[in-house]
Amino acid sequence: MSRVQSLIDAMTLPEKLGQLTMTASSYAVTGPVIAGDSTEAIKAGTIGNLLNLYGPGHVREMQRLAVEESRLRIPLMIGFDVIHGHRTAFPVPLGEAALFDPRAWELTAREAAREAAADGLAMTFAPMLDIARDPRWGRIVEGPGEDPWVGALMADAKVRGFQGPDLAAVDALAAVAKHYCAYAPVTAGREYASVDISERTLREVHLPPFEAAIRAGVAAVMPAFTDFGGVPMTANASLLRGWLRQRLGFDGVVVSDYNAVAELIHHGVAADLAEAAALALRAGVDIDMMADAYRRGLPVALERRLVTMAEIDEAVARVLTLKERLGLFDDPYHRGMQPEDAATLINRRRIARVVGARSLVLMKNEGEALPIPADARRIALIGPLADAGPEMRGPWGGIAEPGDQVSVLAGLRGALPDATILHAPGVAIDTSDESGIPAALDLCDQADAILLCLGEAAVMSGEAASRADPVLPGRQRALAEAVFDRAARLGKRVSVVLFSGRPLVVPELADRAHALLAAWFPGAEAGNAVADIVTGARSPSGRTPVSWPRAVGQIPIFYAERPTGRPFDAKDHYTSKYLDVANTPLFPFGHGLTYGRFTLSNLTVTPAVATEQDTLAISVDIANEGTMAAEETVFLFTHDTVASVARPLMELKGFDKIALEPGARGTVHLSLPATDLRFLGLDLEPIFEPGEIEILVGPAADRTRLLSRTIQLSTVE
Repeated sequence: MSRVQSLIDAMTLPEKLGQLTMTASSYAVTGPVIAGDSTEAIKAGTIGNLLNLYGPGHVREMQRLAVEESRLRIPLMIGFDVIHGHRTAFPVPLGEAALFDPRAWELTAREAAREAAADGLAMTFAPMLDIARDPRWGRIVEGPGEDPWVGALMADAKVRGFQGPDLAAVDALAAVAKHYCAYAPVTAGREYASVDISERTLREVHLPPFEAAIRAGVAAVMPAFTDFGGVPMTANASLLRGWLRQRLGFDGVVVSDYNAVAELIHHGVAADLAEAAALALRAGVDIDMMADAYRRGLPVALERRLVTMAEIDEAVARVLTLKERLGLFDDPYHRGMQPEDAATLINRRRIARVVGARSLVLMKNEGEALPIPADARRIALIGPLADAGPEMRGPWGGIAEPGDQVSVLAGLRGALPDATILHAPGVAIDTSDESGIPAALDLCDQADAILLCLGEAAVMSGEAASRADPVLPGRQRALAEAVFDRAARLGKRVSVVLFSGRPLVVPELADRAHALLAAWFPGAEAGNAVADIVTGARSPSGRTPVSWPRAVGQIPIFYAERPTGRPFDAKDHYTSKYLDVANTPLFPFGHGLTYGRFTLSNLTVTPAVATEQDTLAISVDIANEGTMAAEETVFLFTHDTVASVARPLMELKGFDKIALEPGARGTVHLSLPATDLRFLGLDLEPIFEPGEIEILVGPAADRTRLLSRTIQLSTVE
């Protein structure tokens, strides 16, 4: 008999429900404490999992209570939100997505896992895989952006990075893919609101990243807080037991989000805690996080015959199996036993700096305003984000110390020791006080270069941080306009570094700034990363993983729209358009400039007629006609021009990068299996249809900048 089955046979009902319960801990002067409980519950076996506990000593003590003082000596599973780093903050996930580099995504997850495991942790509530096309929604910052193909690549990379090759290893964390599924398209971009989208959109846009995570072997999945078409995900048996477990074959643990089981009552699908617990358990939720619904509600549900003991045992078995896979039964103390050495920490900061710099997206660079001229000796650094190290962590900053984040001011002073950095905030991030603007303008008079650091505070994005009007907060626009006006009179150029957890609606900055650098929240080495880019020590290479709207009224906005029967025609009033703004985004998906100047030519695609067994070979020549070395990203899009179901105007199918010295030429080679050109047919099952396929290659999801060729798909070999 297996260890798991032996334990289940020996358990009382309270002990079983303890394994299905995850409770938060916090810290007091004397050490960690359990929310709403005492450590006696661990000794009694009625709490089997903890979150928000870290530190080798604290973890070891709690683990000791479980494995040395409880009756069955079952170890605890301890999780934490390691979203984009633990003690060392890497760029926020949306910023990391801008790298378009799966190897880098895996590397930062691997480093975060090592750091968190050294703190005694065994589980992270990441990666977040929600495809988000509405920047009003605050949690867009935590995910891969608007494209499901990118989301699937990031899912694979992050799962492999967090979990490593062996889940029982001392430096591995169990990854939790969240939020399953379709959390992002909440009504009006408002956090926790209802979701009502088509089944096709669910399957084509929101499910693929989770399918990729499951293929990568993700240990656990977390359902979304929200409903899908009136059925809350925490109680959605069709998508949890049906799609996730039966269709995709997922046999890992499903852990609820914070208090989500009890919130089934607020959703209006459960009358009391017993009904809520029964709905969640029967849907396939194994661990109840923080609602205490299973411990309190399932005994009543058993009495009412809403659930069976077999269903409880099934969930307990999955939890115990995961603990076994994590190596907790063999050695519950092995995580956190080896402190990290100084060289490891130094290297991790180096990685944070490189990844941070690569995440920055140069949106505009009129007249080569950036990099800052080498002969600039006095630089005006203005704005509320110029000396705001703690903000650089962004939301979900783990346990990164606020004072451990490098500000732009510190980074520039380190990078330009012979220059004078003149600094004034001008305004605060989000107040109505404009009294500091005159002092900031005085610096413009003295400066050879002007750098304006604007944007959101970290708390303005993330969970429960939806913004109906995602523009520059406070009086930052007034500061920017004043600086632009003063600089124009002086004949000086202004470069803007924009920090945010989402695309902001900033057409005024795009219009008046000479250079605009989207910095997201770059993490621990933010200031050094920004300095590397603005001084020219490194060429920018990031590309935006989301479309940037011109106006709030364009939201949701994304490149992969389906065609309309009345496409935009400026000469025809009755076509799809706005009266007051262009249809196009301010900046399209994939946009990003470098300090090089790249041209693409000679696109070739073979074979001209492809069957489902073929792989397309695609190549394009690239030349760097600029004066600086740089790295270019080349995207591969396709469009199925005539199909049984109208296909998006463009679909991303690949990308690659090439680094070229000034004057150098090269060729990018891409391959595309014809099977990737299948789509969901009228019955929502994959189909390979003959017909014309447009192949588009270039630097962004902008047809005016793409080269194209047409091939034919054939079902005749």
